[in-house]
Amino acid sequence: MAAPPKLCLPITIVLVVLLSYCNRPISGAGNPPPFACDVSKNPDLKSFTFCNPSLDIDTRVADLVNKLTLKEKIGWVVSGSEGVTRLGIPGYEWWSEALHGIGSNGPGVVFDQNNVPAATSFPQVILTAASFNVSLFHLIGKAVSTEARAMHNVGAAGLTFWSPNVNIFRDPRWGRGQETPGEDPLLSGQYAVAYVKALQQRDDGDQTRLKVAACCKHYTAYDLDHWKGFDRLTFDAQVTQQDLDDTYQPPFKSCVLDGNVASVMCSYNQVNGKPTCGNPELLNGVIRGKWKLNGYIVSDCDSVAVLFNNQHYKSSPEEAAAVAVNSGLDLDCGSFLIEHVEAAVNRGLVNESSINRAISNNFATMMRLGFFDGNPSNQLYGNLGHKDICTKENQELAREAARQGIVLLKNLGNSLPLSPTSIKSLAVIGPNADDKNFNMIGNYFGTPCEYTTPLKGLTSYVPTVYHSGCNRIFCDVAQVDEAKKIASTADAVVLVMGSNQSIEAEGLDREDITLPGQQQLLISEVAKVAKGPVILVIMSGGGMDVQFAKEDSKITAILWVGFPGEAGGAAIADVIFGSHNPSGRLPMTWYPQSYAEKVNMTDMNMRHNSKTGYPGRTYRFYTGPTIYQFGFGLSYSGFKHRLAEPLPTIMTVSLETGHACQSSDCKSVDAVEPMCKNLGFGVHLTVKNVGKLAGSHTVLVFSRPPRVHNAPRKQLVAFRKVHLRPKGEEVVRFEIDVCKDLSVVDELGNRKVALGKHVLHVGNLKHFFNVTI
Repeated sequence: MAAPPKLCLPITIVLVVLLSYCNRPISGAGNPPPFACDVSKNPDLKSFTFCNPSLDIDTRVADLVNKLTLKEKIGWVVSGSEGVTRLGIPGYEWWSEALHGIGSNGPGVVFDQNNVPAATSFPQVILTAASFNVSLFHLIGKAVSTEARAMHNVGAAGLTFWSPNVNIFRDPRWGRGQETPGEDPLLSGQYAVAYVKALQQRDDGDQTRLKVAACCKHYTAYDLDHWKGFDRLTFDAQVTQQDLDDTYQPPFKSCVLDGNVASVMCSYNQVNGKPTCGNPELLNGVIRGKWKLNGYIVSDCDSVAVLFNNQHYKSSPEEAAAVAVNSGLDLDCGSFLIEHVEAAVNRGLVNESSINRAISNNFATMMRLGFFDGNPSNQLYGNLGHKDICTKENQELAREAARQGIVLLKNLGNSLPLSPTSIKSLAVIGPNADDKNFNMIGNYFGTPCEYTTPLKGLTSYVPTVYHSGCNRIFCDVAQVDEAKKIASTADAVVLVMGSNQSIEAEGLDREDITLPGQQQLLISEVAKVAKGPVILVIMSGGGMDVQFAKEDSKITAILWVGFPGEAGGAAIADVIFGSHNPSGRLPMTWYPQSYAEKVNMTDMNMRHNSKTGYPGRTYRFYTGPTIYQFGFGLSYSGFKHRLAEPLPTIMTVSLETGHACQSSDCKSVDAVEPMCKNLGFGVHLTVKNVGKLAGSHTVLVFSRPPRVHNAPRKQLVAFRKVHLRPKGEEVVRFEIDVCKDLSVVDELGNRKVALGKHVLHVGNLKHFFNVTI
């Protein structure tokens, strides 16, 4: 979210937040959206330069800023921006959410039975990422942006959406890992770029304008909410420069450089002793300086207030306001700046030119969105409305997205798919089987168009008998006898277990990564008496230690379904009964419970330490045992790879005359031009479906670099999803750039090409080659 759970905040901050919400401009149900430069109400506005859409944005912004008083300027450095009536500018609420569909978390979105009662709720991001399908990421983003514009046109949403969340899923206990694309920097970056582009890019190809404005969050090294007394509002993440540049920063860098995102949100936590929203090196230095952000930097909600009230980073509110603005913050989600920044200017702590910079970035974003172009009904997306929300196409896409993400983890004796003609009675058991509280959707959700639970989806295929098996998701009371009774007489059993938003969510990290309460007991006891196949369906954001089920021969199949969205129940049934051949791959490592018992969640180090016994984190560095590995996933078909063309065995780096490595022994060289020019090769793989069913297959290309600079054990360098008919084959082509794809980050954060033996591998296919000088 953008905002912290209210229970985590001091009462004084909660009151400020609530009061600020009451004063925020919200388009009421059915009211037209706010917009500036309405010449129908004030013809004199035609003479204002900032109201002339034919001029370039910089010229228009400069004109507008010059017309404002200091107080009026300050009204536009907070998320509930204040109108300037004399210039025909209404107030605007910046905070809307669109993580996996339009969400109701921010006050910029209003669901109302008389206006917009619902919007399409796609699978939670972690499950969509499991599809490893960039085209799907883009399709979802485009559908969400169309519904967003449609809702804006009928006064139910804003134009600025604080999504996606691209933080690395570093620790399996993190409650917000469900919101992310997983633990891998490449997958996270490619998801971010595809989703951001789909949200922002207009159909007319105008790169200077935006359909809606996306925001990549939470910058940076943010992945702890509330764990054993540690809280995100005060947590100081101690991060090495190597880990920062190698793991935590790459998705944000991709967002800005490749996605051209309109906004980046700084996080609550501190990084190495400095609040991220008050860190000039991270904001002015990296986002605005190195990456050249074309947009605005926004705080997580009330994090400027948190900087002062919770972290006690500055001795006065004026100094806190000043450090945020001077560090590069443009917009405060909250009211702290509007309350204190004028005093900071009067004390000489902030120059008015810094305020001008901030609002210039904010106004430029709004101009790219058409907010200052007059009536939106006359603009490119002015015809969008109620008819474009909850369309059949979008609802079917939600179902398809869930199908593509579902991961088959176990399938003994090909017990799946079940035959809908052979199953006369299906026992459906578990606290997640018929949940009516939208837990299946995950967090950051709105009101779904329709809601298909697993029970409803399965019942559409065959007759079912249902029992919850537990008194609630925590399963402190397991109703074993009742569950065993229906399981013992059914032709097959589907157990729908796992967690929900009361176990892992924003503000709620897990301490254990086993199934809650007596769920394991229930599963094992039901499996003992079942006469047919037993399918365990795990609904969760993070991984679970289900080693017991993996080893139990009576449990014939295991599916991980994430939080699968509004059509999740239908998608689960489609996979179980073979209408869809599963192709999802895990976007995160599944660890044993011993990991949670031994490793502190507060340890931000990625790399293992043999001296202390620290096992490291994520598949790139973790050295311990796993339940299931990153990238694991089965299919109802089999797929084989072979090289379609031979690969080089030696890659030579051309050094400039006088380079130090020409006269001394080097283990790596800088990954910079001109040495990197034309340093690459193509990987052409023939992929064949050797099974009897059509299906999709994700080709994952991994690299294992030489062991220099404490490099990753392996890392994903490319992936592609292909769909193949039975016995069909296709050549998949990858272009590998040695400096970009195969380089590593050294201890100082510099990207290096390691010299020596590299390994590329796809499944069981491996290729060895040397990089030399």
